[in-house]
Amino acid sequence: MPRHTTTPPGAPGRPPAGGAARVRAGAGRHLPDTLLGVGMRGERPPSTSGPRPAEDLPVDPDSAAPLPAGPERPPRPRQWDVLAVIALGGGLGSVARYELAQAWPTAAGTFPWATFTINVTGSLLLGVLMVFVLEIWPPNRFARPFLGVGILGGYTTFSTYTVELRGLLATGHFAVADAYALTSLVAGLAAVWTGIALARRLGRLPVRRGPRRRSQAGHTATATARPEPKTGPGGAGEMAASSEGGPR
Repeated sequence: MPRHTTTPPGAPGRPPAGGAARVRAGAGRHLPDTLLGVGMRGERPPSTSGPRPAEDLPVDPDSAAPLPAGPERPPRPRQWDVLAVIALGGGLGSVARYELAQAWPTAAGTFPWATFTINVTGSLLLGVLMVFVLEIWPPNRFARPFLGVGILGGYTTFSTYTVELRGLLATGHFAVADAYALTSLVAGLAAVWTGIALARRLGRLPVRRGPRRRSQAGHTATATARPEPKTGPGGAGEMAASSEGGPR
């Protein structure tokens, strides 16, 4: 029978001591994760071969230069003062509407003349205000918030208009409800248009009169100007001839 011989450590053809252990330990690095038991429970060892941060990557010399940082945002303007003037104007407008409604009460089933008048006059004033704010007055931070959003916003009312219209429909006054709904819409639009036209007419009167007066003054001065007397021989004769209508 052949004898089983062992190769002594260090002999040719035998790996050094501990080499097999190192090979076995390093061989697992090339095995699939399923054989190593990785991923069985959703776990994965940390990897050092992932994508590196952008600042560590090499930069192509032919590429564009890095984008400069964007401009800083301007500081946000304060808003509390605008809200304060809106609240003040809204209080004033609401008080004016309440006083007018109390002085002009509306009986059940009748046309709500108080609310109708409030909304129509408010639309008229709103048309006037927008022309003055946008076309005539110099820019002002508080004009529109105080007068438009505040006073006129508190003076006019859509909620009361809706409640009154619903009450008329609920009580069976359909004719009054239809008249109230349609006339409020048409009269409100007409009031806005009238306010815009009136404000533009009033605002442009001084501007139109100014150039017209200057042109008239210039035309009058040109028409009434007389030539200056000429010096030298023949000057007096030419002036006399021109004043008498020409040489005889």
